[in-house]
Amino acid sequence: MTTTSPPVATTPPSTAARRPSRRRWTGWMFVGPFMLVFALVFLAPIAYSLYLSVFRTQMVGGTTFVGLDNYARAMQDPQFWEGLWRVSLFLVVQVPIMLGIALLVALAIDSGRLYGKSFFRISIFMPYAVPAVVASLMWGFMYGTRFGLVGNLNDALGISLPDPLSPDLVLASIANIVTWEFVGYNMLIFYAALRVVPHTLYEAAEIDGASQWQVVRAIKLPAIRGALVIATIFSIIGSFQLFNEPSILQSLAPNAITTSFTPNLYAYSLSFSGQQYNYSATVAIIMGLITMVIAYVVQLRGMRKEA
Repeated sequence: MTTTSPPVATTPPSTAARRPSRRRWTGWMFVGPFMLVFALVFLAPIAYSLYLSVFRTQMVGGTTFVGLDNYARAMQDPQFWEGLWRVSLFLVVQVPIMLGIALLVALAIDSGRLYGKSFFRISIFMPYAVPAVVASLMWGFMYGTRFGLVGNLNDALGISLPDPLSPDLVLASIANIVTWEFVGYNMLIFYAALRVVPHTLYEAAEIDGASQWQVVRAIKLPAIRGALVIATIFSIIGSFQLFNEPSILQSLAPNAITTSFTPNLYAYSLSFSGQQYNYSATVAIIMGLITMVIAYVVQLRGMRKEA
C-alpha cells in the first residue's frame, strides 16, 4: 500500500517576487517624511548657497557666473580673517574653561557628598533655559558703566572699573555670557554619562584602597570620554557660529563690535545690510567647511583615544 503526502501550498512566483519590493516601499513610507523635511530644511539651503556662491550680481551687467572668484576674494578678505581669528581665540580660551567648570560640577554632584545636589543641578542648568537674546540683553545692561551693575559699583565704591564692553574686554565679556549659558547644558551631559558607570567599579576601587582622585582619574574620566568628545564638538560648532551675543551687544558697544566681529555676523551684515548675497553665501560655505573639518578631526581623535 502506498501513501501519498498531502499537497504543499506553494506561493506563486509573482507574489513572492512582490514581497521584497513591498517591504522596501514600507521602509520608505516610514523614512520618507523625515527625508522630505531633511531635504527641504537642510539640503536645499546648502544647494542654494552653493549656487549663489558661484555668481555675482552687479549693477552693470546683472548676475553673472564667476566660478570660484568669490572664494578667492574671501581668502584675501582681511575682515573675514579677522573675524575667524577672533572666534578661534574664543574657542581656544572659552571652551576649555566652560567644559572644565561643567566637568567639575558634574563630578561634585555625582560624588554623593554634596548636600542638596538636586537643587544645585537644577540651579546650574537653569541659565540654559534662558534664551540667548534675553541673556545677552541682561548681561549687557549689567555691563553698563552708566546705568548697569558696573556703573553702580563705581558710584558706590568710588572707583573706576574697566568697561566690560570696551574693545579690549568685549570678547571676554561675551565669553562670560556664553559660559554662564552653557555650563549647565554640558554639566547635564557629563552627569548623565557618569550615572551610567556601574557602581561595582567604585566598590572594587574602594576595596583596593583607591582615593577619590584615583577613582576620578582611572574610572570616571575614561568612562565619560565619549561624552567629553560630544560636548567638545558641540562647543566647537557653537564657537564658530557665534552670532546672538555679539549681535545683541552691538547696539550697546558699536565701537567694540563691528559688522565683521565674527564670520557669521559678517555674513549677516553682507546679506541684509550690504545686499551682497553671493559673497555672503560664500562666507557661510567657507565657515561651514572649516567647522566640519575641525569637528571631524576632534571626533576622529577622540574615537582613537577611546579605542
